[in-house]
Amino acid sequence: MLKPPLMTQTDASADPITVPAGLPSVDRLLQDVRLADLPDRVGRSCVVEAARTVLDEARSRLLAGGRIDADGLADRVVAHVAAAMAPSLRPVLNLTGTVVHTNLGRSALPEAAIEAMTRAARQPVDLEYDLAAGKRGDRGGRLEARIRSLTGAEAATAVNNNAAAVMLVLNTLANRRAVPVSRGELVEIGGSFRLPDIMRRAGARLVEVGATNRTHLKDYEEAMAARPALVLKAHTSNYAVIGFTKAVPEKELAALCRRCGIPFCIDLGSGTLVDLDRFGLPHEPTVQEALASGADLVTFSGDKLLGGPQAGVIAGRADLVARIKKNPMHRAFRLDKLRIAALDATLALYSQPEQLAETVPTLRWLARPLPDIRVVAERVAVHLEPVAPDGWQVEAIDCFSQIGSGALPAEALPSVAVRLTPQAGRPQMGKRAAGRMLRDLAAAFRALPVPAIGRVGEGAFWLDMRCLEKPETLLGQIDSLAWPCPP
Repeated sequence: MLKPPLMTQTDASADPITVPAGLPSVDRLLQDVRLADLPDRVGRSCVVEAARTVLDEARSRLLAGGRIDADGLADRVVAHVAAAMAPSLRPVLNLTGTVVHTNLGRSALPEAAIEAMTRAARQPVDLEYDLAAGKRGDRGGRLEARIRSLTGAEAATAVNNNAAAVMLVLNTLANRRAVPVSRGELVEIGGSFRLPDIMRRAGARLVEVGATNRTHLKDYEEAMAARPALVLKAHTSNYAVIGFTKAVPEKELAALCRRCGIPFCIDLGSGTLVDLDRFGLPHEPTVQEALASGADLVTFSGDKLLGGPQAGVIAGRADLVARIKKNPMHRAFRLDKLRIAALDATLALYSQPEQLAETVPTLRWLARPLPDIRVVAERVAVHLEPVAPDGWQVEAIDCFSQIGSGALPAEALPSVAVRLTPQAGRPQMGKRAAGRMLRDLAAAFRALPVPAIGRVGEGAFWLDMRCLEKPETLLGQIDSLAWPCPP
């Protein structure tokens, strides 16, 4: 351990300062054999910056009266370089029980979409080039044609996400004008983004109609006195109001808007292009149903129930979509070539709806048979039980998953999880100690080479197996798990 004396160094332009003597210079530290090949692999500037950081940390510790391990300085440089060069996004195992998990990137892309992105990334593509005419073409033209074909809409366009789609619709058609929305539909999405805030930023003036739990057609009729630009109906996909409730059917709202000569827009949020009944899931309104009900425009996400990349789609009347595409904000929100490629490849899979449960990972996980999940859960439990310290109970147990990202919030999917409980045989353990043990165990699973993200609840740590198709990735890391031992 190194604790050198302090020495005084005088600079002509500064007051005397005290610095620890005995620390190596950057050049001397870089001569350590453990760092010999680093500059060639990652670049000299990266290694020099890491060495300076390590020496600065050591100097600060010595000045504070602490000690350092001089022989470990090179190892710390290696660790700093590894951290600096690590990818900003790491693969994880989603064992939370939430299939479309916003914090974990929502939908995993189909293999066809991944291949399409790879092709588009590797070489030039005809993104905005008309090969037949030999001149500039329409970005996303073929993608829009596919959306029209699948939804039956007259026209369509795709942008960065669904919030951008809603903002574009409002800014184009309702800037500085009134837009009636039912009080029960003033949703808040992730990150505390609220529909009223989006409307305000888009320049639209919100007119609240009805009550939180009940809205009648007459409420919308009275709102027509404000001479609105359009009527917006937001599908409450991320919560449910039950009990004494009423909402105006979309066909009735569409008829009212036609009589008043204004557009009717439905924000479906998660959005789906197929009836989820075919997968044994609860029904969710489809884009086709929304358009058939009389909506002039429908907006929906690409990375939720659709199972594709992040995107927001606007589909509906050709004249309205044409106006939206002329809005300068449309360029600011447009998709790049990789997401166009991924979204187009995902949508192409919908031409064979009978195979979607195999080709689209999100739908495959949602429709996964319970016996298949149970086999994986029991296998993982069998491997975890022998290595768990005394006091931990490991068992495969029935549970419920959820779709996530605001889709069908009141619906639960039967699933099977591995449940780890720290109080087995130790009834004297208090709730606080048990809670600390569970948090430590969750952190240990997150610290694995491929982090496993579970959930803590009901006095246990749960690993839901619905989204784990290849348990070998988890099982191969079990031996490196740092188990917390019950007191």
